[in-house]
Amino acid sequence: MTTYLVTGATGQLGHLAIDALLARGVQPGHVAALVRDPGKAADLAARGIDVRVGDYDDPASLDAALVGIDRLLFVSASEVGNRAVQHQNVIDAAVRAGVELLAYTSITRADISPLALAAEHKVTEEALAASGLPTVVLRNGWYLENYTAQVPVQLEHGVVLGAAGDGRISAATRADYAEAAALTLVEDGHAGAVYELGGDESFTLAKYAAELARRSGTAVAHRDLPEAEFAAALVGAGLPEGYAALLAASDTSIKEGALLIETGDLSRLLGRPTTSLGAALDEALVETRVAASPSA
Repeated sequence: MTTYLVTGATGQLGHLAIDALLARGVQPGHVAALVRDPGKAADLAARGIDVRVGDYDDPASLDAALVGIDRLLFVSASEVGNRAVQHQNVIDAAVRAGVELLAYTSITRADISPLALAAEHKVTEEALAASGLPTVVLRNGWYLENYTAQVPVQLEHGVVLGAAGDGRISAATRADYAEAAALTLVEDGHAGAVYELGGDESFTLAKYAAELARRSGTAVAHRDLPEAEFAAALVGAGLPEGYAALLAASDTSIKEGALLIETGDLSRLLGRPTTSLGAALDEALVETRVAASPSA
């Protein structure tokens, strides 16, 4: 029986990918979860998942965690600036373990993208190509949750801020990306593929604001700012300066088309339409109302 390992398993995407593997009929005993802190994986262990401790900065721990693993979902690290070395450690460990298939979560058009976030993904994709491992490259676009997680604040202030102008965003939910990742591991025939993944429905931030207003019954406007002003607004909201600058620069790249994805790869992999913006907003609004209720 094939044995699967998902890295970053206590993160949102990794956890959803494990859910998707189980939904596809993989038995819990054939799914392993790579985590840094096993205390955060009690729910996975309770479901029969093999929780393995490993750290992208610790090659020896990765070697131990990959023993007996056939197929690996490699969820990219979150420490921007350190990822090239961390990712190389995972790739090297996968080579030593003889992993038969590695699926990596990259970013839209990583090889040519103007997004600052793409640089380390490009290096990682090159390292994967040089490794000789059979790979699937999952170039994920933006998460819808990047926006819908801000619904309470957007409703409170009646504004959606950004610096993306009329740039269109082909975002999808984490659950959609996670399901697609699981499918490429469970199904045969994906080795060597590079998938450009995004939602079927692209939107501008103005359209997002209008849809939120319509579905919530609350006045919400879109306010487009110069990149520097948007970065300052993010700092004012509590984000570190470096991260705020990175997000603001990403919006400028969106204006230039960096996150418009029209391949249809995600819906083809899923065998269904991707989750719509409207459906994602409805879910976020329900969560917002529940959180605001007196009994919450």
